[in-house]
Amino acid sequence: MNVVRILAILAAVALTGCAATHAKNPADPLESFNRGVYQFNDALDKAIAKPVAQGYGAVMPTPGKIMVNNFFSNLDDLIVTINDLLQFKFKQAASDGSRFLFNTTFGVFGLFEVTTYLEKHNEDFGQTLGYWGVGSGPYIVLPVLGPSTVRDSVGLIADSRPDKLRRINHMRTRNQMYVSKGISRREQLLDQEKVLDEAAVDRYEFLRDAYLLRRKSLIYDGDPPREKYDDEEADTGKQPAPARKVSSVPQDNAPAARRSVSSSNAAQQSITSAAFEPNQALYPQQNVHKVWVAQRTGIR
Repeated sequence: MNVVRILAILAAVALTGCAATHAKNPADPLESFNRGVYQFNDALDKAIAKPVAQGYGAVMPTPGKIMVNNFFSNLDDLIVTINDLLQFKFKQAASDGSRFLFNTTFGVFGLFEVTTYLEKHNEDFGQTLGYWGVGSGPYIVLPVLGPSTVRDSVGLIADSRPDKLRRINHMRTRNQMYVSKGISRREQLLDQEKVLDEAAVDRYEFLRDAYLLRRKSLIYDGDPPREKYDDEEADTGKQPAPARKVSSVPQDNAPAARRSVSSSNAAQQSITSAAFEPNQALYPQQNVHKVWVAQRTGIR
């Protein structure tokens, strides 16, 4: 992880001059600095990560890629189970713990998924903090790791403690495992870039808003409390229309989700269960989930 720390320091020093005080979105008071880090990450991705991922995708046969993905996904299930317990989701913890146990044993260290009948969940310590009422804090783009918030950054540190990869004593092997995980994740996202390019006028804003909305959806298991927009509370003599579903956690400021990402009004209102859990469609069906995945290119 020393390489990550060095890159973080270099990026911070190089981009200090980019930081400004103005911000268009209340959830992103460090927008100028974040845009600088985003550009740094994007340049690093184009120069190194993307070419390596493309080579990996061309050389590795599909069964091999599936097994590599299964292996790292199985390790994530351990962290998911721990956070299930911290959120008192005992039934879900039993399911996720069973996934980890059976895939690790009968699935040969997770290379084969033998628990397809059990739903795979997504829980991390950032969500656990949100579950217990901790606000998100400002949006942050981390060098190399990508989009985050103050709360999710703390969650990353906490989730790294029980990470099995971190416990590998041999440094070279440990670093190779982290790199392999990153390459595997990046290769899965190659097809998503076309969707991002077609959907987003401003890639930075689109990725930020998709990230913040997705995190809110995850914290409330797809059903966050309602929050009314100012223009929906105008005195028209009628009951205001129900607001879109957005988290009301104090520091989880609603991003500019109503920005048009399509020339069609129907596309703006389309609902997709594949992208968000029920009642979470704020972007077109074919864009939200893929774009959200695309911005999570860092090693989690």
